Amino acid sequence: MKNYHRLLMNILETGQDVEDRTGTGTKSIFGAQMRFNLQDGFPAVTTKKLAWKSVVAELLWFLEGSTDERRLAELTYGKDRSALVDKGTIWTANADKQGVALGYENTPTKKELGPVYGHQWRSFGKIGEYFPGIPESVDQIKWLVNEIKTNPNSRRLILSAWNPNQIDKMALPPCHTMAQFKVYNGMLSCQMYQRSADAFLGVPFNIASYALLTHIIANECGLMVGDFVHTFGDAHIYNDHIDQVYQLLERSHYSLPTLEINPDFKLLLEKGEQYKFDDIVSFQLTNYLHHDTIKAKMAV
Repeated sequence: MKNYHRLLMNILETGQDVEDRTGTGTKSIFGAQMRFNLQDGFPAVTTKKLAWKSVVAELLWFLEGSTDERRLAELTYGKDRSALVDKGTIWTANADKQGVALGYENTPTKKELGPVYGHQWRSFGKIGEYFPGIPESVDQIKWLVNEIKTNPNSRRLILSAWNPNQIDKMALPPCHTMAQFKVYNGMLSCQMYQRSADAFLGVPFNIASYALLTHIIANECGLMVGDFVHTFGDAHIYNDHIDQVYQLLERSHYSLPTLEINPDFKLLLEKGEQYKFDDIVSFQLTNYLHHDTIKAKMAV
């Protein structure tokens, strides 16, 4: 994960001081890229602890097509939402602030976010209760898997979360806007474009999420994994994260862990299907050595 440290150093050394939507202020660069060979190990940050359980839960939540933050809570904690009224997730603040401002239902057992990632991945453009007036729907995950299996040389293997027609109806417009997949020599690679990247808190999470997605799609299609390429628009460090970044950069790296996937795990391709609570343990990082967590406040 040395290239992640290089990204942080680049932002600190060359970043511009920029005000932002949250009012926190950032150091920001525009345009950067990292590449991870997934054959070399799973790209989990080792200079702090990765919230692996949250990574898996959020990705399964996206893949289900859910936009209800309380469903994410169920997957994260492995309990029915009725027992989780005092438990938050990484999306709770967005539901309680932007979701409420948009007029979406917000109760202890349902917190709607609008047509965010899960909706776009599984029902791109669908007419819905909160976002009417769009006639067509595309299940991008189902299409992507079928296309990789039947047309692996395609240059059109795109997964998009950016739907201009629905941006103003989302509690948080997608930061990781699109991913392109490519098959070479029986190996699946993924390049993700991230328009806005919280380099300290968000980027390690995003790296792990899309590396895991690449593994899941490759596994479903009978392929090995190749590279994960992470391309950035605005990559920034929030001003109240700078001390934590310097603390992180002083730490030494450990060897990367290995991802093990339960062979019984099945990617759900039919709309309406839900993952079981114990599906979250189908993905294990073995030999994951890491430094302690470094806490920082998420800008909302």
